[in-house]
Amino acid sequence: MLGVIGGSGLYQLDGLRHEQWVRVASPFGAPSDEVLVGELAGRPLAFLPRHGRGHRLPPGEINYRANVDVLKRAGVTDLLSVSAVGSLREDLAPGTLVLVDQFIDRTRGRPASFFGPGLAAHVSLADPVCPRLGDLVAAAAADAGVPVRRGATYLVIEGPQFSTRAESHLYRQWGADVIGMTNLPEARLAREAELCYATLAMVTDYDCWHDRAGAVTVTDVLAVMAANADRARQVVSATAARSDRRTSPCPAGCDRALDHAVVTPAADRDPRVAARLDAVAGRVLGPVAAEP
Repeated sequence: MLGVIGGSGLYQLDGLRHEQWVRVASPFGAPSDEVLVGELAGRPLAFLPRHGRGHRLPPGEINYRANVDVLKRAGVTDLLSVSAVGSLREDLAPGTLVLVDQFIDRTRGRPASFFGPGLAAHVSLADPVCPRLGDLVAAAAADAGVPVRRGATYLVIEGPQFSTRAESHLYRQWGADVIGMTNLPEARLAREAELCYATLAMVTDYDCWHDRAGAVTVTDVLAVMAANADRARQVVSATAARSDRRTSPCPAGCDRALDHAVVTPAADRDPRVAARLDAVAGRVLGPVAAEP
């Protein structure tokens, strides 16, 4: 089942049939919103607005753990994130759609794991984006006739302020291609939840490093987003149309990421922690009864 997390500019999906907002409870707290479930291009789909309807939540206040947890509980196996980003490269002009494949984390204090004291685990994140899902989205974009650049490093800042000019130049020196505020810890948590994850990034600006473009403003971002949201929706719809073609386990092992990740022996696990992980890690932990 395809899940979509919509960021700035993508608060709803056109063409969704039999849609229904469903409240899904999570032991990790309140998600950004209810989950919109329905059918898109004849395939089941779940949609969650990252910032909530009405864009109520700034990046640092989003409950990323609850968001990923409720999507897993809703039956999602493949998670496509749609996000607005700034460009750190001359050739990634505003309006460009990019399939990200790497991340650099500059956030602070955001819970980045479902695991913790009482039950420890370490998943591999060398390749944080699922190549199979990336291939699927790229093929879907071709189906829709929407040009998409494949491959980019997304630098994630804490926000909610945009970068200083010095930071923007520094991130370019690091080799980052685009910059945003939300896709980590999403990618980390999706891997722990054994979900295939991909990011479709919509370039809205040149951050503040570009001498001729000037500093980024919210007005600029929203204007570019409005002009390009339809293309992103076309890609999502085409991805949904292709999403039933998965007939075998993920070749990259995303759906088995926890096979050898849990390091706490069963006898030493905190049952309260294990109980919270019933959706995320139930496949490897098995049924657990929480202590009162």
